[in-house]
Amino acid sequence: MPGQTAISTDATAPSRNQIDSVLRAILRDVLGLDEAQVEAFSGDTGLFGHLPELDSMAVAGLLTEMEDRLDIVIEDEDVDGEMLETYGGLLAFAEAKSVES
Repeated sequence: MPGQTAISTDATAPSRNQIDSVLRAILRDVLGLDEAQVEAFSGDTGLFGHLPELDSMAVAGLLTEMEDRLDIVIEDEDVDGEMLETYGGLLAFAEAKSVES
C-alpha cells in the first residue's frame, strides 16, 4: 500500500499516538479516504454504516491491514459491530489487541 505506516516490532507496547497514527493510515489506504477527512476523525466519528467506503468487503481488508501493520492477531470472535461503529471504538480495540500481543 502507498506510504504504508506500521508499528515497529520492539519489546515495548506501542503508544496510543502510534496506534492512532497507524490506524488513520490504514483507513486512508484501505478505504481510499482523503487525508484531511481521516485526520478530522474524532472518537465519535461513525465508521461502519456511516462511511460508504467501509462496506462488508472493505472490513476484511481493514482487519487484515490492522493485523499486518499493528502486528496483532484478530480472531473471528473479536469482530463485532461495536468495534466498527466509531473511530474511537476501533482505536480502543486496536489498543487492547496491541497490549495482548
